[in-house]
Amino acid sequence: MTNFVDFNQVESKMEKSVISQFFNGRSVFVTGSTGLMGKVLVWKLLYSCPGIKNIFVLIRSKRGKSALLRYQEIINAPLFDSIRKTNKSLLSKLQVVCGDVGLDGLGITQEMKERLISEVSIVFHGAATLNLDASLTEAINLNTSGTLRMLELCSEMKNLEAFVHFSTAFCHVDLDTLDEEVHKSTFDAYNIMRLPSWLNENSIKMVTPHLISPHPNTYTFSKRLAEDVVGDFYPQLPVVIARPSIVTPALKEPLPGWVDNLNGPTGILAAGGKGVLRSILCNSEYTAEAVPVDFAINAVIVIAWKTAISKQKTNVVPVYNLTQHNLNPITWDTVMSKGREETMKNPFELMLWYPTGSLTSNRFIHTYKVICYHWIPAYLIDGILFLLGQKRFMIRVQQKISDGLRVLQYFTLRNWDFTNDRLLALRDSLSEVDRKTFSIDFEKMDMDIYFRNCILGARQYCLKEDPASIPKARKTLKVLYVLDLVVIYLKYALVAWLLYKVYKTFSAVV
Repeated sequence: MTNFVDFNQVESKMEKSVISQFFNGRSVFVTGSTGLMGKVLVWKLLYSCPGIKNIFVLIRSKRGKSALLRYQEIINAPLFDSIRKTNKSLLSKLQVVCGDVGLDGLGITQEMKERLISEVSIVFHGAATLNLDASLTEAINLNTSGTLRMLELCSEMKNLEAFVHFSTAFCHVDLDTLDEEVHKSTFDAYNIMRLPSWLNENSIKMVTPHLISPHPNTYTFSKRLAEDVVGDFYPQLPVVIARPSIVTPALKEPLPGWVDNLNGPTGILAAGGKGVLRSILCNSEYTAEAVPVDFAINAVIVIAWKTAISKQKTNVVPVYNLTQHNLNPITWDTVMSKGREETMKNPFELMLWYPTGSLTSNRFIHTYKVICYHWIPAYLIDGILFLLGQKRFMIRVQQKISDGLRVLQYFTLRNWDFTNDRLLALRDSLSEVDRKTFSIDFEKMDMDIYFRNCILGARQYCLKEDPASIPKARKTLKVLYVLDLVVIYLKYALVAWLLYKVYKTFSAVV
């Protein structure tokens, strides 16, 4: 799946790209560079805007790893293979900023702060906690207060031309249709940010469900408040809001199917392909509002360029919904059927059972299947492992799957309606070269190829499974198919036997 880049061709094409030329000699500041979108953003800026001066990346220490060590892990990842092997000098444009949006002053040194203030002209703010189960205190500190801290730093920047805030298309769950504008929350964002100063953590946990309602989690609530904060800095600062929907593996760049986590639909397909996920509570006819990560990143780069060159200011902060909005709609049923089809062709290693998961919007049926096909097998497998003196893992795996489905089902049981007129107008205004270089052409996606690459990408980049193992996995799949049929027929035979015994007992009594 690896494709290396011919940088001679790239540089020739970039000479004709207005957007690429705009970034020549400019420095940008990226937060959230260790996440899925952040990694692709950094790669794309290096790849398609090679004349860029510097890319400052804010990275925090995490789990005992320093910011510099995490940075080394990023540039050594497969998505940077092409740059490392063909034009390694581009990596020297990356400048690590040791800091954290959760700390006052971002936790950066005074020397680095002064450098950012004097050099940076474009800011991409993507740092956030994506944990839907995060406490309100954590979500507000990172997603809302973190945005405020960034804006305060940007207020001092001498040459700021664009501040692109990464929000989410699901931050206004109370609206039937989310258009491209900010809808103020009923709460004052600054009062919510001050909650820890007059309520202890236990009290905050108690009031959280009532406070965030109708939001299903602290993530969407804190991101909505962050939009209010961003809006307060407009038009004093050239701020703009980008709202991606569910971000999925790459369509083409940096590698077809590239992904670095098993969140969302990718995790569902992988768990289903492994045979550990057999039922999902979901309305199969609803649209899966997904956007490939490379489309989302292409869009935010174009948005930054447009914001910087725009001389006319609107009355409210510009907002772009990064959604396909029925341009190439795909239902959850299609997601599962195409995912299953590609999983059968390119099965995973170490499958625990034949992949036969299904969707249902009936809670009773879903609960029955979860008990019979998730929890009972998990306890049986862990019980056998315990007797054999081996490490148990299936109950833990099923708990993670259960937690993931619980937070995801809010989104799979609702049909979402997003407008994207501003995004499409921006796309249509691009030159032919820029429209190809920074593609967001949802209509041209080949879904069969895309899902094949999604499965192969999850296999290779997340689960670290060698593509050479696919033929062996296909043989395993055939064995599991036979075993699955045997179990099905045994189950039917057991039911028939029980019915026969009941009938005989009833006949004897009569």
